[in-house]
Amino acid sequence: MNTAVRLGRGWQVAVAGALGLVLAGPVSAQAGRPQSLLPAQQTGTPVTPPVQRTQVPTVSQPVVQALTLPPVPQYAAVMRWPADRARSLLEVIEGIGAEGLDPADYQPAALRSAIEAGEGAALDEQASRMFTWLVEDLRDGRTPMEARRQWFVVDPDPDLLPTGRIMEQALADGNVAGALAELSPTNPDYAALKEELASTPRASTSRRALIRANMDRWRWLARDLGNQYLLTNVPEYQLRMVVNNRIVRSYKTIVGKPGRTATPQLAETVEGVIFNPTWTVPQSIVRGEGLGNRVMGNPGWARANGYRGTRGENGFITVVQQPGPGNSLGMMKLDMPNPHAIFLHDTPNRNLFNNDNRALSHGCIRTERALELAMTIAILGQGASKEEAVEIAKSGEYTRVPVTRQMPVYITYFTMARDIDGELRSFDDIYGRDAPVLAALKAPRVEQRARTTDEELIVIEDDLQTT
Repeated sequence: MNTAVRLGRGWQVAVAGALGLVLAGPVSAQAGRPQSLLPAQQTGTPVTPPVQRTQVPTVSQPVVQALTLPPVPQYAAVMRWPADRARSLLEVIEGIGAEGLDPADYQPAALRSAIEAGEGAALDEQASRMFTWLVEDLRDGRTPMEARRQWFVVDPDPDLLPTGRIMEQALADGNVAGALAELSPTNPDYAALKEELASTPRASTSRRALIRANMDRWRWLARDLGNQYLLTNVPEYQLRMVVNNRIVRSYKTIVGKPGRTATPQLAETVEGVIFNPTWTVPQSIVRGEGLGNRVMGNPGWARANGYRGTRGENGFITVVQQPGPGNSLGMMKLDMPNPHAIFLHDTPNRNLFNNDNRALSHGCIRTERALELAMTIAILGQGASKEEAVEIAKSGEYTRVPVTRQMPVYITYFTMARDIDGELRSFDDIYGRDAPVLAALKAPRVEQRARTTDEELIVIEDDLQTT
């Protein structure tokens, strides 16, 4: 039986999109045609675990996890620098402008003087220190944490690529330039920005500064984002699914309004897909907008709009919107636990995807063709077969489908980047996050930078019902 046919046009689109992607169907011109989105060792018939149907919760509070912060990376010890290695380091410093960094930050004159004075403790100290600074800036980004507004990503690269080990390798084989070049982000967007910087006249100072700022933003993330991931660029209002550095699907998004509900920058993981979600209405609406009293005082209206209200012994009212076409989260949300309670989800107000300015939500990210995205992730993550995904989605019942193959999600903020068609362009700085980065890159380099932010963590309460 052809399930898609009897589900109606909207369902046909969602099912066709999801299954077409899983079966390596049509993709964008930029993406080409990958043979399979599953790893090579899994291209056979996968064993699908039983779907875990979770009972509808009465209260769906955001999952808040403790943020475990790794230690601040230690400076590498001073090592012995032969003159030829030190001269190679000096050549790298003099040409580091190609990477969007300023040679003056790495004291080329002092290093040159130390080389001319001959090998010894002074050269060892100067070269070790400048090599360390270069590693930190190329691997972690030059922008100090206080200039990275609402940046809550913990970069794993200092643990994976420790400075001391990189310095030892460079000194052992003499390939100082190669050791430092290996630190550059692997994403093609970084290479595109680097090419743009090389072709931009030095007189175009504002444009060059913006290119450099966005090159540095790539260094704030992991050097390698993985073979398969979701990435949304907030100012672009677009989400893309990327496989082997190719965009295989893209979706319009609606993001947070400027201010306290601006969408933060995160790196999280999809652990499951929730079909037909419930929505626990925040107290800012239950009490602040009087919804609680209306639900309790007008049961007929509440039922018609999918609301269930309960009053505690202390008079506290809790309101949960049940699954249905009018649910504020739409027909799905991606389960990606994080302290901000930020997630990707559907919306009943799909007409808003036609707006040019889509900074409209309370922080969460609403996604176009969300059902297609949910089914694709459930199938790729081997949490459900294609038949199960269809049946679960159309059941109307709250169902969480855990995935065994989890997918990273990167919520980024680039004001110059390649768009979903592969063209490099600029995007409006909707949250005003460029200015502190540009100022930091003009200011003297900060030593002993913090690895994590102490900026206020704003827990997003809801993703508004209407706009």
